[in-house]
Amino acid sequence: MSGVFKEGEKALFIDSKQRRYLVQLNVEGEFHSHAGFVAHTSVIGTAPGSPIESTKGSKYIVLRPTLEDFVVEMPRGAQVIYPKDLAPMCMIGDIHPGVRVFETGVGSGALSMTMLRYGAHVTGLELREDFMNRANTNVRSFLGEEALSRYKVSLGDSYTESPEGEFDRVMLDLPEPWQVVPRTEQMLAPGGLLVAYTPSITQAVQVRESMGKGWVDQRTLEVLHRTWHIEGMAVRPDHRMVAHTAFLTVARWIGA
Repeated sequence: MSGVFKEGEKALFIDSKQRRYLVQLNVEGEFHSHAGFVAHTSVIGTAPGSPIESTKGSKYIVLRPTLEDFVVEMPRGAQVIYPKDLAPMCMIGDIHPGVRVFETGVGSGALSMTMLRYGAHVTGLELREDFMNRANTNVRSFLGEEALSRYKVSLGDSYTESPEGEFDRVMLDLPEPWQVVPRTEQMLAPGGLLVAYTPSITQAVQVRESMGKGWVDQRTLEVLHRTWHIEGMAVRPDHRMVAHTAFLTVARWIGA
């Protein structure tokens, strides 16, 4: 999307300390903080990056949020998968336009949105209705109604239930994914990929142990994220880094 901000759009306010605030614009709305408020009408009709000032003189840069921005700032019920893992999951899972994906559990929809943005058709199974509703709302809010035509989520327990049809990819984010791995053998097309997101290495080990004959090219990895401080000649790694969040396990199913 390009051009000036319109009513109903999402906007990202960034203050002088690089704090970020996600706002949905409406003509009667106001963005409030400790630094005063900004009427949404001050943003609507302006181009992204235009200088905006609050009633107390604080300055903001207002931009259209990226998918990364939205995932980090969006309303959530379940803990989300963060961008540092979302991109690698879509790469090792070879997500592309038209690919058929089974995802469980859906949570707040971060992985769903990323795969839909890649052009995938996603069928989800979610145990909790509030999480399912939140995921649908987040998808609609950021990607629009068109994405919902490629996104079908239903209530169900993937430990005991499986969706109908054949899939090219399976993405697992639930406490005991090794219980689901054998079920995926009945739904994955030959050559299809499975990716499992597990916070602990013991979970990853159990996922690998659940893969018997017919699974090939198994790998388990983790992604570390370290930013750098760059100010003139003062260049060093930032004091804090996002090290471990989860292990990613990927494997191909070629049939028993």
